[in-house]
Amino acid sequence: MKSPMTAQKRNDMLLNDPVSRVIPKLAIPTIISMLITSIYNMADTFFVSQLGTSASAAVGVIFSAMAIIQAIAFTIGMGSGTNVSQALGAGDEEKARRFVSTGFFTAFGVGIVIAIFGLAHIDGIVRFLGATETIAPYARDYATYIFYAAPFMMCSFVMNNLLRFEGLAAYAMVGIATGGVLNMLLDPLFIFALGLGTAGAAIATALSQCVSFTILLLMTNLRPGAISIRPRDVKPSAALYGRILYNGIPSLGRQGIASVSTILLNTTAGPYGDAAIAAMSIVNRFLMFINSTVIGFGQGFQPVCAFSYGAGKYSRVREAFWYCVKVATLILIVLGGVSLLLSRSIVTVFRRDDPLVIEIGTLALRLQLLTLPLWGFITMSNMFTQSIGYGVRATIISISRQGLFLIPALLVLPRLFGLLGIQCAAPISDTCSFVLAFAIVGGILRQLSQKADK
Repeated sequence: MKSPMTAQKRNDMLLNDPVSRVIPKLAIPTIISMLITSIYNMADTFFVSQLGTSASAAVGVIFSAMAIIQAIAFTIGMGSGTNVSQALGAGDEEKARRFVSTGFFTAFGVGIVIAIFGLAHIDGIVRFLGATETIAPYARDYATYIFYAAPFMMCSFVMNNLLRFEGLAAYAMVGIATGGVLNMLLDPLFIFALGLGTAGAAIATALSQCVSFTILLLMTNLRPGAISIRPRDVKPSAALYGRILYNGIPSLGRQGIASVSTILLNTTAGPYGDAAIAAMSIVNRFLMFINSTVIGFGQGFQPVCAFSYGAGKYSRVREAFWYCVKVATLILIVLGGVSLLLSRSIVTVFRRDDPLVIEIGTLALRLQLLTLPLWGFITMSNMFTQSIGYGVRATIISISRQGLFLIPALLVLPRLFGLLGIQCAAPISDTCSFVLAFAIVGGILRQLSQKADK
């Protein structure tokens, strides 16, 4: 029988085991969690799509609101988690405890505020997110229960990140995976058997998030090696929140700007009908599924990176970064190649009865798959700079694809090329983001090399 993971064993693993062994070990549970999360996101899209094109588009519209909730949660979770890893790497467990408990209770409070505001202004919110007259009723039904669950969703994301940065990804996987599987089982029950429609999909998601919250809280407080969440360790201060925000802002930039670009995408696609919104929603959900493998792998890299940087092992940081870039790029080349061959069939699975959705979605998917391999370097660059505390540069990289380049592309290209401009915007943004990330990370790696040589 395996002995439980103690704090000392965790530290030895993160600081001394070969990166080619420890990163996959940490990444596999996270990849499983990410894949299951992506699958249940696609399951929502698939089951709701059976209700019609407008219902399918509603899921894509409200996904922007869910992404904003997740972005704020990841800002707190990644910001706290990075500081936890660096504190543990430097041997300061008391400091790590402060970040864990303060991050959790802050997330719960912010989640309550989001829930109250969202429910009070739900009609205006669904319109703002890009819902048309025909989409709005479905979007309102879906959004209502998502806002009810906001505090639990936020805390789940925070605890997931905290456990990962403590090197305990397997504990995080149990909570996230259980909720994801439950969501997939409840979707058809609530949507079809109980006749709740799009509201049923949202209820399934909300209940599943509450289950994940409960499991993650138990894992955090009861499992060996995990830092418990305790009210007495909550010690908010301007300096502490400053550190959380500095290291967490890149996540807000990445996911918050992604939400803005999704809203803009829905708005620019609106004149081409519900089919265009539904098609782009399907493509984005599928690409998130592919990218979840890379994000999961990168999240296995982050605790190794942060621990090693906190301990002054700069050569190990560089070695881990390049190892992850190579593996992630290879994964994306394989998955992208297979998806390119099956692109029409992939879109057809979601909306078989609407030829226009299939036509628009197939071309958009093929164009985005051409630049998919670039995501490996972009994603690892973002996680690398964030994990070592380079908040400003991490933020620039995190907002580049969805903000610095995609938003201008969506504003300009549709005016020049119509619907094709919308379909081309993402691959053009990918290329520009890769060039920017390469320039930023190259300088940081040279600095680390100089430190390692001293």
